[in-house]
Amino acid sequence: DESSEARAADARIREQVDIIEQTLASFGAPSRVVEVNPGPVITQYGVEPQYIQQRNGRRVKVKVGRITSLADDLALALAARSIRIEAPVPGKGYVGIEVPNSEPTNVNLRDVMESDAFESIDSALRIALGHNVSGSSVAVDLTHMPHLLIAGTTGSGKSVCINSLATCLLLNNTPDQLRFLMVDPKRVELTGYNGIPHLLTPVIVDLNKVVGTLQWVLREMDSRYLKFAEAGARNIADYNQHLTSNGNKKLPYIVVIIDELADLMLMAPEDTERTVCRLAQMARATGIHLIIATQRPSVDVVTGLIKANFPARIAFAVTSSTDSRVILDTTGAERLLGRGDMLLMAPDSAQPSRMQGCNVAEHELRRLVEFWRRQRLDAVEAGKQERAAKKDDEPEKEPPKQQPLWEEIIELEEQEQAKDQDELYDQAVETVRSIGKASVSLLQRRLRIGYTRAARLIDEMEERGIVGPHPGGSRQRQVLPATDDVEPEPE
Repeated sequence: DESSEARAADARIREQVDIIEQTLASFGAPSRVVEVNPGPVITQYGVEPQYIQQRNGRRVKVKVGRITSLADDLALALAARSIRIEAPVPGKGYVGIEVPNSEPTNVNLRDVMESDAFESIDSALRIALGHNVSGSSVAVDLTHMPHLLIAGTTGSGKSVCINSLATCLLLNNTPDQLRFLMVDPKRVELTGYNGIPHLLTPVIVDLNKVVGTLQWVLREMDSRYLKFAEAGARNIADYNQHLTSNGNKKLPYIVVIIDELADLMLMAPEDTERTVCRLAQMARATGIHLIIATQRPSVDVVTGLIKANFPARIAFAVTSSTDSRVILDTTGAERLLGRGDMLLMAPDSAQPSRMQGCNVAEHELRRLVEFWRRQRLDAVEAGKQERAAKKDDEPEKEPPKQQPLWEEIIELEEQEQAKDQDELYDQAVETVRSIGKASVSLLQRRLRIGYTRAARLIDEMEERGIVGPHPGGSRQRQVLPATDDVEPEPE
């Protein structure tokens, strides 16, 4: 019965209020609970310090630091797993003592998206984060953040948070409004989004392609700045307004999601740090935003330069206060409960705020992905029918195939290298045919190349039937006659 559950909850709250007041008074810090805010996972008790009598007869108020130092004693008295004290609560006249609930409740994404806090944000990139300690919905605008750094240990709710952010953006934007670029070195968290029309390229799981992909994002940012300069626009909103006034399609936002920053920093720390920092500094005006997550918030992964360019950060449960200082510049994340319990450091706030993150079930996420996959297949089928109808009127040229982003970066280099190899191969064939013998050392001397390249040319000529197999020892290979030089056998 709901009424009996409510009465039991009220009785538990009254009991904890008495324990808190008695414990503080017994340690020489008399205080009074003036406000109680029940949340989904924790309950915040607003404690107002009282006055104490000094020996000289003066009455002074209890210091806030004295209450903060009694966190472990309060946890022992309440038999709580851990207690976090917010001293003082911003904008309030009391100290917040956050006590875990005996039975935590989940926060559904739909409830937050249907709240007034979410509906009041007029932006295409509004995201729902969860409920704060008082049970109120919290939603933010990604364009104002403008990038997000997420950290937490395994199992603390980091991947669920990324899925909820992606789900929220997919529910509010079409592929013409928003495009995704996802990097998942772990190969298990984001690969389920493959096939949706919002992706610029399939989810990148190969670490060797990540740096090239980030460099493509840099080139896209520079090209957008050139377009803005030609149109006289300051940011993507002004440029899209200019495009719609001329009857053109809007330029879509691009959200880059990197699920594990530690792997990239281990593979290529300098390139990754330089690229990520330049994007974080300049990409906001062009509509490119970063969401980066890591489960190892150490100083060699979350460097000072990266932190300086990511003012908005989310910390889930971490193992030590050192990790909490790295991600938030303050302690507190080591006392979180896990499973979505998090601290949000907003760009406009000096203190982190605690909240419970949204939960997205697997079947809900699967249905959303399948919906967008069907939309993509329907669009492809409609395009085929339209092209088939055009073929009756006039021949249509085959559209060019789009290459993956990371191949565009080394395309010119590969073409030049292939051109050099072809010219060197023809010269090597002429050399061995003129001499009548072939060996690796011969090509090294005549063409002035290294051993590896000369051996590769000999192997290629052997595959094409120009030289024979290696006879063994120090003897040279035999040059086979060309097919045109072979006389036909008499019948």
